[in-house]
Amino acid sequence: MAASFDTLDAAKRLKEAGAAEPLAETIAEILRQSRDFDLSQLATKPDLDQLRHASKADLAELKVEILKWIVGLMIAQTAAIVALVRLLLGHG
Repeated sequence: MAASFDTLDAAKRLKEAGAAEPLAETIAEILRQSRDFDLSQLATKPDLDQLRHASKADLAELKVEILKWIVGLMIAQTAAIVALVRLLLGHG
């Protein structure tokens, strides 16, 4: 059984570290949501086996698609980190 994430405790700890209450609660909720990420979209062993038997053209198209997702996720993650840092430093 997976352990649950205690958002109340996380927010309390963030407030004790100097974060404003709304910011602490928002960060704690974002962390909880990240734990609830839908893992069903991750590749399975049969998915990987299918890739081993794919043609080179199929693999090239797949590489482009994966790169698009990776770049998009990196941009989103960077924006989230910058926003949190700005909020924590009071520049928001």
